[in-house]
Amino acid sequence: MQCVLLLLLCCAGAVNSKAQPIHYNTTSKRDPSKLNIHLVPHTHDDSGWLKTFEQYYWGTRQDVQMAGVQYVLSTVVQALLDNADRKFSYAEMSFFTRWWHLQTPRVQQQVRQLVASGQLDFVNGGFVQHDEAAAHYGAMIDQTTRGHRFLNSTFGFVPKVAWQIDPFGHSATQAALMSAAAGYEALFFGRADYQDMQQRARERQFELLWRPSASWGAAGQVFTHNYPSGNYGPPSGFNFDWGQPDPPIVDDPASSEFNLQQRVDQFVAQAQAWSNLMRGNDVMFMMGSDFEYANAHAVFANLDK
Repeated sequence: MQCVLLLLLCCAGAVNSKAQPIHYNTTSKRDPSKLNIHLVPHTHDDSGWLKTFEQYYWGTRQDVQMAGVQYVLSTVVQALLDNADRKFSYAEMSFFTRWWHLQTPRVQQQVRQLVASGQLDFVNGGFVQHDEAAAHYGAMIDQTTRGHRFLNSTFGFVPKVAWQIDPFGHSATQAALMSAAAGYEALFFGRADYQDMQQRARERQFELLWRPSASWGAAGQVFTHNYPSGNYGPPSGFNFDWGQPDPPIVDDPASSEFNLQQRVDQFVAQAQAWSNLMRGNDVMFMMGSDFEYANAHAVFANLDK
């Protein structure tokens, strides 16, 4: 099966021996006759884990964990403004509202334009990403409502994707009440029981129509995707976040570190391996993880290639 890469697009033949800048075609268009790779730049920002909310936002106590959400949002916005083909998905409104109210009117207007154009997308849109095991459904509704009210009043935006990538286990309450009944078109999650995921890999059932309510039947179903890695990060070897050990894409043939063809071949191999787990010809790669994109320019510079 042929492979078309969305965002990471084929320009291996565009090598210039004089080391002039290479211009990549970063537009994306799905081709139903080929294997389509959907790159989803995102970050997962816990509102509370190893540090306090304020420590996570400002980037203090880096000795505990390298994380500073203010830098994530600021550099992502600048990276999106640099290239209209770039897109980014963000979930946690607790951090976003904290950042938003500290921005100038000029930056706020730029963000409104990014949202209107579809470059900046909001998934889930709750104040946090709630747990599905210990949380009461009333709290799940309240915190989701708080985030959605901000998005609707600020941008006229209504999230269409339930993005529960980090909770350990997933409930019918989330799939029914907080997905299908809430107007979401799809539900994505990463973590699941390893035995369940082994069976889904054998039967190519990482994508399904979940009918969580017996009384609602098909009327309450939601398209559901279980990320095959069991997590929510990039494919192995392709975490371009600054400070990660994975090598960047070096496309200058004059450099002793030139690795363009090697890295493209490695990426295609990963995509083809993942395609064997899917029934269709679409593979999604989540390009991001915990508190990543604090230097969004470094990540997007590689994704553009």
